[in-house]
Amino acid sequence: MAIAERDSGLIETAPRRSTRVANGFSHLGLTRFRNFREASLETGLDEGFGAVVLTGGNGAGKSNLLEALSYLAPGSGLRQAGIAEVALRQPDNFSGSQGMAWAVHARYLGLGGEHALGTGRDPLAPAQQGRERRLSRVNGAPLRSQAGFAEILNVLWLTPQMDRLFSEAAASRRRFLDRLVYGLDPAHASRVSAYEQAMRERARILRGEAPESTGTDRAAWLAGLEQEMAAQAIAIAAARQDSVTALNAAIADAVGPFPQAGLAVAGAVEEALGAMTALEAEEWLKRRLDEARIGDAEAGATQWGTHRSDLVVTLAGRHLGGERLKAGDCSTGEQKALLISVILAEARLSARRRGEAPVLLLDEVTAHLDGTRREALFAELQALRAQCWLTGTERGLFQSLHGWARFVTVQDGRLTPEN
Repeated sequence: MAIAERDSGLIETAPRRSTRVANGFSHLGLTRFRNFREASLETGLDEGFGAVVLTGGNGAGKSNLLEALSYLAPGSGLRQAGIAEVALRQPDNFSGSQGMAWAVHARYLGLGGEHALGTGRDPLAPAQQGRERRLSRVNGAPLRSQAGFAEILNVLWLTPQMDRLFSEAAASRRRFLDRLVYGLDPAHASRVSAYEQAMRERARILRGEAPESTGTDRAAWLAGLEQEMAAQAIAIAAARQDSVTALNAAIADAVGPFPQAGLAVAGAVEEALGAMTALEAEEWLKRRLDEARIGDAEAGATQWGTHRSDLVVTLAGRHLGGERLKAGDCSTGEQKALLISVILAEARLSARRRGEAPVLLLDEVTAHLDGTRREALFAELQALRAQCWLTGTERGLFQSLHGWARFVTVQDGRLTPEN
């Protein structure tokens, strides 16, 4: 079909032919994770299946499988759950020193070959270190942090909870933005991790929790941490800005019946970076952090930095009060379509830059989509050659994916492949 209604932010496309997926998970295994005591699934990647469609009743565990896969990416998973929260909720899983241990293990095939990925809760950490800890491994070797997964693969997700993304606090949108950046700039995950570690350590010293020292030592520690925060913050802000610019271009070039989104990053650090050189902006932020020590100690929060930034999303072709309509003012259906538009643009851009498409975890993605948009989404997913994991209660909604998707029934913590 020809492009239509571009001024209104809506565009159409003809369906595209299915293509074989080149990368993705070939195997997934769970141990004591949520409602799964033990579960194993071969995805059929080597048989040409490009998607896994998980169907079953409410509460069967479909979303739990996507959450497990999301732990093979930087961060705390798609639900942002605590490490102990995802353990199997059965009495015999809470007995003994190994209680509540859970694990996710998978095989991922990509440009770099096949990798064995694994992550899980360290049951000894609370007693030994006084806090929860998650262990992660690649090919049997431990990772220093989950940021290491971003060097191997890119995982993106959409969940029903994200339908409220544009009306929630800025932290949710910031995490969403950073996941987009991970796919375009894998080193971004390490920058964010280093920045957050320095910020936590600075806050600990400001609370007086550091070992006893002279005032000179304390000032030197803080200065060093603030230097690290400032350097990482400028790199983070620059990566976010670069990614948003690229994504806006990819969205503008998109062909599909989804509204076009406009993305921007708002924050004091971004403003400073736009008004001065990177080195000047770094010095500016370092001064702000130094001047804010007393206030930060009293407030128990860090006033300056990229952890305060926000992702602003607007809808092309629609205006309110002379300005582009903000996503938070759109209908639920429009907000879902905007999210899909952004994710598809990210997937296309990531595939071009990394040479392989991201793995897409789409939980109940067909909700709020009419038939035209649903089928256009399926056609786009196939054209992307992206491995997709989709969930739904009604198998009939995925009828057009037969032959391309492996269908799996989920019931009471059990997986039953149907093809």
